[in-house]
Amino acid sequence: MADSLRIRFDGNRYREDAIEKAARFYDKNKSDAAAYACEDVVEIVRAAEEVLQRDDLTLEQRREIAETFSTRVTSFDIDLAVHVESG
Repeated sequence: MADSLRIRFDGNRYREDAIEKAARFYDKNKSDAAAYACEDVVEIVRAAEEVLQRDDLTLEQRREIAETFSTRVTSFDIDLAVHVESG
């Protein structure tokens, strides 16, 4: 495993802003914040999928929850099954 990881911004303002937001959110340095965010996103998506598959929710409730959890990068689509798209 590598001892360090560099994230190149190369003028990519979105990437830099995202990492800075994570650092403020977690109140950690940028490296720690990026690691925390990576760990959290996997758990948050898993939890969202679990909630969206509950039998006690109506289709409309599932769609509203899916819309709430969807982001610029990850979207949840509801039909008869739950699908997650990222990237």
